[in-house]
Amino acid sequence: MNKYFKTIYMSATGKTAGGIVYILPDVLIKTFTLISLVFLWRAAMSSNVDVGMTLNQILTYTCVSAVLSDMLSVKTAATGWLSEGVLFKLFGHPLSVFGNLISQTIGGWVPMFLMFSLPMVLILPLFKISFSPSSPLFFISLLLCVSLGFAIDSLFACLSIKLRNMNWLIGRMRIAVNTVLSGTFVPINLLPFGIANVVKYQPFASLGGAPLSIFVGTANIAQTLLLQLIWNIVLWPFALLVWKKSQEGMVSYGG
Repeated sequence: MNKYFKTIYMSATGKTAGGIVYILPDVLIKTFTLISLVFLWRAAMSSNVDVGMTLNQILTYTCVSAVLSDMLSVKTAATGWLSEGVLFKLFGHPLSVFGNLISQTIGGWVPMFLMFSLPMVLILPLFKISFSPSSPLFFISLLLCVSLGFAIDSLFACLSIKLRNMNWLIGRMRIAVNTVLSGTFVPINLLPFGIANVVKYQPFASLGGAPLSIFVGTANIAQTLLLQLIWNIVLWPFALLVWKKSQEGMVSYGG
């Protein structure tokens, strides 16, 4: 395990090798986006429309989503396998490709956690935003969310291997699907026309929307955890199988 912890450390320090000033733009973008969303929700809820959630729940949902954004929608470097040669480098390392990729990804979360997430957790309670989960089972849900996120990310990486030079298109499709179906940006139970009753059973709903809904106390915890567990059991073997098959289709620049 020590070699994976070393990989996490190297990935974390590598993000700040040029100085923290290079991360500040991302921190500022996240901060201003969060502020804008808070004001937007306050304006939208000012008419006292019943949406099944209180204003405090929606604000907490939004803020926790921003603070844990990297974990709620996992994105590794695997989709840059061709343009950046990521996977070819990993095959040459004395670690498993999946273990190496996961370790690098987790390490990459650390700088933003220290520079954005942690300060927000300390500052936002001053504005009456609670960071206390309604149930300790939130942490189990978050773990299942991260696990499923890595499985889904690997499937997108395999899709990019299959389609090769369409990484940008796959990335845009992924952002669109995550935005609408994962519940990370807009809570799933706020979707109109009864769509939420269908969407909540698909795998993307077991990503960010699942732990967030448990955090604010709007979820059926037993059903949510069961769905997350089922999708992990279904998608991980499928992802590993597709990953193994996809390796035969990898090519690099020059052949």
